[in-house]
Amino acid sequence: MVPQKRYKPHTSSDRRRYVDEVALEESIPFFMAKPEEQGISLADALHNRFARLDRRDEPMFIDRGPSISVRINWPGYQPWSRQIPTRDFRNPPGPITRAKLAKNVAKSVQRFIQEHKNRAMEEEGEEEWMVGPQKIDLFDLVLIRLDHVSKGSWQAQLQLARPLPLRR
Repeated sequence: MVPQKRYKPHTSSDRRRYVDEVALEESIPFFMAKPEEQGISLADALHNRFARLDRRDEPMFIDRGPSISVRINWPGYQPWSRQIPTRDFRNPPGPITRAKLAKNVAKSVQRFIQEHKNRAMEEEGEEEWMVGPQKIDLFDLVLIRLDHVSKGSWQAQLQLARPLPLRR
């Protein structure tokens, strides 16, 4: 797994308002069938390869506002978030499906990598977790689940598709 710190609002009043006084929901897992695997490759999600995604047409965020924040606390970089829609644009509009949610998260992770590929890591950052070309890229990652971390915020739990190469 990508070792992320769990997102927490900055102030104690925000933590109380958005975490402590909110009933956080169960995580949203992503499983593949035939063969059974945990997680969906972000490359597959980005390219609409959902044939093996378990419960791909299940509606998500049914009684919810129009968007959520996807949060990433990638090691060595500042915490990052992006709004994604929870409604689709069909007629009549309805909640997005698990497949569409996976695609939106994949696009968010792609955006995170794009924005950080040329950025220096923070001082305590470990080089093996750098993102970008010849580093960790979208095609190296699998979406395991989304964790509800505060009101309106879900943190993407990501795993490497294969172990990091040993760098010297």
